[in-house]
Amino acid sequence: MRLLVACLPFAYATLFAQALPDVPDGAQAVSLLTGEPLYSPAAGPEVLARLATARSDYDEDPNNADRIIWYGRRTAYAGDYRGAIRIFSEGIEKFPDDARLYRHRGHRYISIRDFDRAIADLEKAASLIEGTENRVEPDGLPNALNIPVSSLHGNIWYHLGLAYYLKQDWDNALRAYQAGFNAGRNDDNRVSTTHWLYMILQRKGDPNAAARVLDVITPDMKVIENMSYQMLCLFYKGEISLVELLGEGDSSSAGAAVLYGAANWHYYNGQPEKSSHMLQEIVSTDGWASFGYIAAEADLASR
Repeated sequence: MRLLVACLPFAYATLFAQALPDVPDGAQAVSLLTGEPLYSPAAGPEVLARLATARSDYDEDPNNADRIIWYGRRTAYAGDYRGAIRIFSEGIEKFPDDARLYRHRGHRYISIRDFDRAIADLEKAASLIEGTENRVEPDGLPNALNIPVSSLHGNIWYHLGLAYYLKQDWDNALRAYQAGFNAGRNDDNRVSTTHWLYMILQRKGDPNAAARVLDVITPDMKVIENMSYQMLCLFYKGEISLVELLGEGDSSSAGAAVLYGAANWHYYNGQPEKSSHMLQEIVSTDGWASFGYIAAEADLASR
């Protein structure tokens, strides 16, 4: 059973009666590490055009849950995470039993570093999907094959596990990722979930269990989007080298997700200084909304 379900109604109402933390004008969040404001870069013309279409669709029918969701999603893709939260909150007032709205708002609470609200939303979403049929979640940014690889159930458990991970609540993070392991019903879901399961078990001090979760990972899996997570898992298994994972020369080109996984590997293997150096590499970039960046920030703030 989920640990928050019994006490969720009171805690949820109390939490959301409070306003979002204040930030300087134009900022979306503040750094967990320095307290400095975080600003989104200007959105490109294609992103803004899609947002305008979503806004027009919403204006035409503001009581349509799908249109509210897409308006919120497109607002977030344009870098306005707080605006997206307001849109999803409006949707929740209109459709309080629609798990999708809590799932998307929970995601954007993670973006602005409000992990408690993210957990409350995603636990609520998890309770709403109990006993329901899973469904594919349409992509806002389709992959090269235009094949969606995520599902509603999978995304709820994935983001819930991440929110708990960012608070270093390893037991609840493990529970969520275990629940979501097969929710996507595809290899993209399995490699991404396995990556987090491995890191959680290592952080819990159980390297044998961490090694066992990698048994499902093979080089010939049919991965469409999450190749970075597959490569990380193969690295954890010892099937590719660190150089193969990160590439030659400047490791910062590997991306936040890969760098974060490698930084953790150094941490588990008795090289905390090397780990911290790699985490600092991640937070020195401008990609503050990525999960790898947020995780690096949370880890550095706790050390």
